[in-house]
Amino acid sequence: MANINLASEGGVVNSAPQSDSHEFDATKTRTQGQLVLGRFLRHRLAMVSLGVFIVLVLFAFLGPFIWTYDFEDVSSKSYQPMSGAHPLGTTQVGKDMLALLMRGTAYSLQIALIVAALATAIGVIFGALAGYLRGFVDTALMRLVDLLLIIPQIAVAAIVVKGFSGSWYVVALVLASFAWMQIARITRGETLSLAQREFIEAARACGASTPRIIFKHLVPNMIGSITVNATLAIASAVLTEAALSFLGLGVQPPDTSLGVIVLENYGQFLNRPWLFWGPFIVLVSLSLAVNFIGDGLRDAFDPRQTKVRA
Repeated sequence: MANINLASEGGVVNSAPQSDSHEFDATKTRTQGQLVLGRFLRHRLAMVSLGVFIVLVLFAFLGPFIWTYDFEDVSSKSYQPMSGAHPLGTTQVGKDMLALLMRGTAYSLQIALIVAALATAIGVIFGALAGYLRGFVDTALMRLVDLLLIIPQIAVAAIVVKGFSGSWYVVALVLASFAWMQIARITRGETLSLAQREFIEAARACGASTPRIIFKHLVPNMIGSITVNATLAIASAVLTEAALSFLGLGVQPPDTSLGVIVLENYGQFLNRPWLFWGPFIVLVSLSLAVNFIGDGLRDAFDPRQTKVRA
């Protein structure tokens, strides 16, 4: 009875506070996008990782316009120690390590973003076609995926990259050609489930074509998993490119990347550790940040998620 209020005149009974009604209406009108965004913003680790990722992007693409030295500048002395002029010292040929690190981070990010975009697009198309059409198409596409999965990626990368002089965009295309298969399998599984839903049956009964059903009805309902997989593909591409470049099978000079910088300076691990730890820390930070962002997106898009992990 504590919620019952009597008006000063007329004795009108109000059994529920007005503010509760407003809160109910506000909750009722929230869209799915607002709910997803709210869950993501409450994921503290994902938000910290997003901040780190933004800082790294600004460092890579805006830093060269602010920093004193260019990554190709060899006017400085060889192997200068850390100082105000060279916070990370200089390389053997006299390049400023900080400027070189900006350039390498930018190249690694470009490669990773291209790989994620191409792999996601190819994987979603192949997976949706296999899951929706089923039968012979499903069998043929999935056997193609199985065949590509057993091909040694490093061997193919060595042949293709060396044949095309190791340009960074060639490395991106090679990595994308091996990164879409897992996305295709995940997309196929979701498509098999969604294809049995009533709204797909209704679209089919109305005479909608296969491309329209896939891109108008199926893909929008898989946007959560597509976004998460695309994010995780970025982190995977960063590490794979670094590994290939470290083995000498990835990006080749005059292009550079985080893997190339680590390869060129790992011999200074004991004598001049800052030349090794600088690019290594950026590489690990970039990979972890993207992984944690993907983790936050997975939690945000999960409709069964009742509590966002910190």
